[in-house]
Amino acid sequence: MNAVAIVYAALLYASAALLVVGVALKIRTWARTPAPLKIPTTPAPRTQGGVALRLGREVVFFESLFRASKWTWLFGWMFHAALFVVLLRHVRYFQQPVWEPIVMVQAVGAYAGFAMVAGLAGLWARRWLVDRVRYISTPSDHLHLLLLLAIGASGLAMRFFAHTDIVAVKAFTLGLLRFDLQPLPLDVPLLVHLGLVAVLMAIFPISKLMHAPGLFFSPTRNQADNAREQRHVSAWAARLEQRP
Repeated sequence: MNAVAIVYAALLYASAALLVVGVALKIRTWARTPAPLKIPTTPAPRTQGGVALRLGREVVFFESLFRASKWTWLFGWMFHAALFVVLLRHVRYFQQPVWEPIVMVQAVGAYAGFAMVAGLAGLWARRWLVDRVRYISTPSDHLHLLLLLAIGASGLAMRFFAHTDIVAVKAFTLGLLRFDLQPLPLDVPLLVHLGLVAVLMAIFPISKLMHAPGLFFSPTRNQADNAREQRHVSAWAARLEQRP
């Protein structure tokens, strides 16, 4: 067992704990936050089934973004779709044996990284080239995009330029799951990639990247436009009305 493997194992355990606990606490806060007003973005569905369908379209197709900005939608959807495929491809490092659907993704996933990096590059260029977007962009916006680009680029470097021992990498990741640490290859692109992923997991709960689960708790998206048919009363207001 090399010292690098021990350091990276501790780093990945800590960042994974921060990710899980941070996201859980954030979701608990959102779930407990009252929505005193009926504020769905119109045109909005009038039934809960319609709300579910609308959320599904937002999650899969980015419907509202498509209506607002076609170029932003193109790069944003490209990045998220490619990221989904890349994450599916990485599932193989945590399974033995590997599920057949994950095996089928491998051929496509190997090149999805290019689409992911291209989408990120387009989104970052937008932050510089569009005046109104550049005006409201903060240093954290640029750092988030730079971090994601570096993760994608280091992953592509391992795949197409500086090949690493993926068998040893899989042994290491399976060892993390089983609390049985295994040696980690000392390839620079791999160490950079894993280090950046650990940073991403650690900052995810306190960054704008939390918009992923936050979408489901947005009153403008998860409310039905039925104010005339049904009076909207938040939970805390309902408790006050029940008091004698």
